[in-house]
Amino acid sequence: MDFDVVVAGAGPVGLMLACELRLAGVSVVVVERLTEVDTTIKAGSITLPTAEALYRRGLLPAAAEMQREVFARFMRPGAGGKPGKSGPKVLGHFAGIMLHNDLLDTSDPDFAGHGPAADVSLVPQSELERLLGDRASALGVEVRRGVELTGFDQDAEGITVHTGKGPIRAAWLAGCDGGRSTVRRLAGFQFPGTDPEITGHQALVEMEGAEDLVMGWNRTDTGVYVHGPIPGRILTVQFGGPPADRDAPITTGELQAALHRVSGVDVTITAVHTATRFTDNARQATTYRMGRVLLAGDAAHVHSPFGGQGLNLGIGDAMNLGWKLAAAIRGWAPVGLLDSYTAERHPIGAWVLDWTRAQIALMRPEPHAQAMRDIVTDLARTVTGTTYFAKKLSGVWQHYDLDGDHPLAGRTAPDLELTGVGKLADLLHGGQALLLDLTGGDAALGRHAEGYGDRIRVVATTCPDRPDLTGLLVRPDGIVAWASGDPDTSKTLDNALTRWFGAPSELSPA
Repeated sequence: MDFDVVVAGAGPVGLMLACELRLAGVSVVVVERLTEVDTTIKAGSITLPTAEALYRRGLLPAAAEMQREVFARFMRPGAGGKPGKSGPKVLGHFAGIMLHNDLLDTSDPDFAGHGPAADVSLVPQSELERLLGDRASALGVEVRRGVELTGFDQDAEGITVHTGKGPIRAAWLAGCDGGRSTVRRLAGFQFPGTDPEITGHQALVEMEGAEDLVMGWNRTDTGVYVHGPIPGRILTVQFGGPPADRDAPITTGELQAALHRVSGVDVTITAVHTATRFTDNARQATTYRMGRVLLAGDAAHVHSPFGGQGLNLGIGDAMNLGWKLAAAIRGWAPVGLLDSYTAERHPIGAWVLDWTRAQIALMRPEPHAQAMRDIVTDLARTVTGTTYFAKKLSGVWQHYDLDGDHPLAGRTAPDLELTGVGKLADLLHGGQALLLDLTGGDAALGRHAEGYGDRIRVVATTCPDRPDLTGLLVRPDGIVAWASGDPDTSKTLDNALTRWFGAPSELSPA
């Protein structure tokens, strides 16, 4: 084999997956048809699961610095336009319905225990891609730009990936090559869903006559437009069906006409710095694995960008898949581990599709949609409603249905302060699983992990803030695989170790 894994696509998802694989000792190459990093305006923020993933790999300080730079751009003068109705302290939006901090129930337990990751969200996709590119380089990941995947052939031993610059032989192929994925198409994945009904544009421009544009989200009789918060940023949504040619160059006239149609304001666009089209095409692969081919990110699911879920959904895919694929390659994966990737991630992807479909329904410029929008707006202006939407938007609700009765099982690990060793997240930088013995006694729990070698890091410590916990088993992706408050937990711990990390000192089939 030339490499253990070929990753198709050097966007944030492909880079994150490559980093996770390399961290686990797997050889990986990333092939990308673009010769340079794509700086087109895309997602503008990250959700809490993404921030936690960065935190657990030591990347949160760099992300926090990027957020400070974004705040500085927000404060720049020159946006122009009339004040909007969103007010100060906005949490986010659902279909352009603004959510306000003063109605958020911060005492909700789902918001607790996330540590400094909860304070980082405004990281644009292009900046995240730069951060992960630097991380990949530091880990020794080979990224081949200007190399387009043109086909592949699977056999019993591996897969041959054909590119414009010659074949690459590997054991696995991961398609992280976007919504119109070549890997997905050539492999024959089923991709059912709903057809698009909108044409959307997002751009950073220079304008004349923008004084009459209202800042923020605005629903009109002909669609939706957004002005700001970054100076010159515009977004439009038209409900006349998808664009006739999604790949045609975006012209100044096209952007100007779309903005005029939905806003009614005569604006002259004098320069375009970056622009993109989008639709609400919503589809999801029925499985994320076929033989030696796997999908992650937009290659596995597409939807409209509303709610900022797409980038973050893909990062979650990469975190879930990375350690499981590495386990299969290294030969210790228990039966069914790699198939649990689809089982765990597919339901969250399906939810995101419906979350975006619901927003499209509320944006439609017709009376029935307006009536429903008025009701949802009333609900969003309550403490319960704001808290519900904020939990969904932030991702704190996300979890997997794992075995075990403890309420932490299947959820993101809390950022515990551990005696003598610091924060729990700091113990995950190396990409290993983590077994915490919190009994403060003779470290008996750790003896259950003997024979697992570098698969599991064992730390004996205490956590004064959580006297109810005696032990915690955390997967490499930060998900709690087992937790207990009972000192006599040997049987359930052994079951969890075998379920997720195979048999000690033995090779198990993938």
